[in-house]
Amino acid sequence: AGGGHGAAQASYGAAVIDDDTAPPPHAQFRWSWLALVAGCGALLWLAPMALLLATVGWQHTYTQMAWFFTKAAMLTFGGAYAVLPYVYQGAVANYGWLSATQMMDGLALGETTPGPLIMVVAFVGFVGGYGQAPFGAALLPLAGAVAAVLVTWFTFLPSFVFILAGGPLVEATRDDISFTAPLTGITAAVVGVILNLALFFAYHVLWPAGFGGAPDWGAALIGVGAAVALLRYRQKVPRVIAACAVAGLLFKLLVPAL
Repeated sequence: AGGGHGAAQASYGAAVIDDDTAPPPHAQFRWSWLALVAGCGALLWLAPMALLLATVGWQHTYTQMAWFFTKAAMLTFGGAYAVLPYVYQGAVANYGWLSATQMMDGLALGETTPGPLIMVVAFVGFVGGYGQAPFGAALLPLAGAVAAVLVTWFTFLPSFVFILAGGPLVEATRDDISFTAPLTGITAAVVGVILNLALFFAYHVLWPAGFGGAPDWGAALIGVGAAVALLRYRQKVPRVIAACAVAGLLFKLLVPAL
């Protein structure tokens, strides 16, 4: 809609690798390569999981985090916006590793960074490990750091296996309608999940105490102002984030005084 790719219509000659280039031999699908990658991935998953089971048991927070975020990794094909509602339901509603407010803080912090939003799982792991205090009150930062490392490992390991094992397979199915048609349905489902996350954001930001409590009019005004700045005046995102942070701080400081 913004016409950001208008200049791409100019031709600069053939690229070394473009849409019509045949995959090189080493990138073509082979069952032996699929088995090798899948086997290595399974080993890299089983080794730390077996260590957790042998040392702390199945019911321990670390083991449950490893298993839960392995399942969450299976939903990351739709991006962070598709998997975060599942992470919220598990980490907040089911396991109680952190509160809804802490989850919103993590999501807001993740949106301010240039990295992928899925890295918020490291925040979830750290807060969960810190709050559960598996090493005692004297080692809370260590408990949080270990949990963050575990969560990051078990979330991203399946993704790398999917890429390394599935990349050649995806290339082999190009223009095959039997494979591309189901992806259309999956894309539609992902859009619905992202809409669900948007409603989740709106609910917890605008009604922090639930629908039974008073709405946060300050957050609503800041949200409307940010939307106008981004969509109407095309302001840069870092500038809007900084302005919203200052506005939120001023609102929290001035409203109690009123």
